[in-house]
Amino acid sequence: MPYELHYWPMIQGRGEFVRLALEDAGAPYIDVARQDDEAGGIEPMLDRLTDPANPRPPLAPPFLRDGDVVVGQTAAILLYLGPRLGLVGTSEADRIWTHQLQLTIADAVDEAHDTHHPLGVGLYYADQKPEARRRAEGFRAERIPKYLGYFERVLSANGGERLVGADLSYADLSLFQLVDGLRYAFPKASAAALRDTPRVAGLHQAVARRPRLAAYLASSRRVPFSEDGIFRRYPELDA
Repeated sequence: MPYELHYWPMIQGRGEFVRLALEDAGAPYIDVARQDDEAGGIEPMLDRLTDPANPRPPLAPPFLRDGDVVVGQTAAILLYLGPRLGLVGTSEADRIWTHQLQLTIADAVDEAHDTHHPLGVGLYYADQKPEARRRAEGFRAERIPKYLGYFERVLSANGGERLVGADLSYADLSLFQLVDGLRYAFPKASAAALRDTPRVAGLHQAVARRPRLAAYLASSRRVPFSEDGIFRRYPELDA
């Protein structure tokens, strides 16, 4: 039975971290909200979120259905999928370390999002431009180098090519997506930071060359970056 991924069909967002793991592993899955049959679309996703008979509803997408198991939150989904897809080490120490790295990536993603919505998600970007410029300035100068520098240190301590052990993990795929998003949203700032973190840059390039991911990234299944997602390109925020 294929996995069912529920996420907004028009953006990469946090669901993309799950898609990358499924695509790299060659796992059968259905991107439910992107299907145009009777069982697809946004409505089944919203029905699950609002079902009063469900005692354990997800708060928001993404969530994954695997038979009777439903898992919400990107990091929790990857924690669940990792051993099933062969994208995490077999030891408890490796699994919790990989999960810790994923949570750190999630922190960076949240900070990237908050550069264009510093006052709140209920306001349009146009309603908070001065605050966004100030937030983005600190993110460019301090936070991008801090996060990428941290992952550079982790890579260096692990031989330079992978974050955990010798094999690719879902944390490597997620770091690829973080870097890809930063390169889209902050091309100048991220280029400067990546010059100082060559191992992070090398991992990003190596992941993009993996055969299944290369095919996915070139396909229509890869939703383009846009100014509706987490990573948004506003030139004034990358000044």
